[in-house]
Amino acid sequence: MSAEQSRVAVIGAGPSGLMAAEVLARGGARVTVFDRMPTAGRKFLMAGRGGLNLTHSEESARFLPRYGAAEDVLAPAIAGFDPDALRRWCRALGEDTVVGTSGRVFPASFKASPLLRAWLRRLDGQGVAFRPRHRWTGWDPDGTLRFETPEGPASVAVDATVLALGGASWPQLGSDGRWTGLLEAEGVWVAPLQPSNCGFAVAWSPVFRDRFEGAPLKGIALSFRDHASRGEVTVTRAGLEGGGIYALSGPLRDAIAAEGAAVLSIDLRPDLSPAAMADRLAVARAGKASVSTALRKALKLPPVAIGLLQEVAHAEGMPLGARDAQALAALVGAVPVRLDAPRPIAGAISTAGGITAGELDENHMLRRRPGTFAAGEMLDWEAPTGGYLLQACFATGAAAGAGTLAWLAAR
Repeated sequence: MSAEQSRVAVIGAGPSGLMAAEVLARGGARVTVFDRMPTAGRKFLMAGRGGLNLTHSEESARFLPRYGAAEDVLAPAIAGFDPDALRRWCRALGEDTVVGTSGRVFPASFKASPLLRAWLRRLDGQGVAFRPRHRWTGWDPDGTLRFETPEGPASVAVDATVLALGGASWPQLGSDGRWTGLLEAEGVWVAPLQPSNCGFAVAWSPVFRDRFEGAPLKGIALSFRDHASRGEVTVTRAGLEGGGIYALSGPLRDAIAAEGAAVLSIDLRPDLSPAAMADRLAVARAGKASVSTALRKALKLPPVAIGLLQEVAHAEGMPLGARDAQALAALVGAVPVRLDAPRPIAGAISTAGGITAGELDENHMLRRRPGTFAAGEMLDWEAPTGGYLLQACFATGAAAGAGTLAWLAAR
């Protein structure tokens, strides 16, 4: 059987699935993309509301370690479709890319919709068919695919399948994680799906919560054990959200699971040493200024930062005014915030967990289901925001498509 004679189903119309479909169609396969939603790329479009951070421009030696324990597993796929290849692919679709001051790469329009429209037009020109409102429900005994459709149950016979069903975040956009049970029933080992790049619950006092809900903490540094990040976080009624804490979500989540809670350290003035802060505070307090005034004038702290200090001081049972300049500076440089739980997975940006590496061969094929391949967030990896998420989704989609073609050709 050659690839040109083969019928291939791609289940999932996100970036991984669409990229797999493109590679397969280019290789001559007859491709049909199935998705439970009415239209393709809904989560991709949602990501575009933030500018669509496609990838990152940093060198490979820094880029690949962003994937942590999954670095070695993802390296071959990313080598096959790296950030430069992704940028060339965008350009071929008529969308140039730009590099932001942080090194992040965006489409020049800073929108997802033009890129997605151009992509879908190209797929249509390659003969890719789309079947919306088709929820995959597993396999029939003879190996055909089962779907729930508006017209009722349906079975589809194919020569190979690429699964690209996503994780479990933003389920209203399509990826609800229900596929885990279908694969586990086949004996596939799936690591439990968990929230990643997520906020965390904090038991704020009613006074702090009501006054500072929605207030951002800017220009701060965050750390947890040997992990650190810089970025903004926002106080919510439930706790903390934002890029600064998202970057630490993996170790924080794992610590909470193991120990019941985790203490995040926030440096409110990371560009000032404790000694410099103490000197400024000592001068301000010598003039009989209140502690809040001293913090505002000497360290330029905004009301939400001062409120956070007061919140922590109250919890510790030692008011800010009872601390000398050195103790106050030490607190400003390392505000301890107890995190009680990650926010629910449905509200996370992405998920951790999924099909474990040992369940896939070098072609991204399930060892327990020959002819079935997997890509994207279905796989057991996680990464911080900054372009790493979409890069791995595109790359593993391309790898799964190429692996499917190789398997079909070998048959």
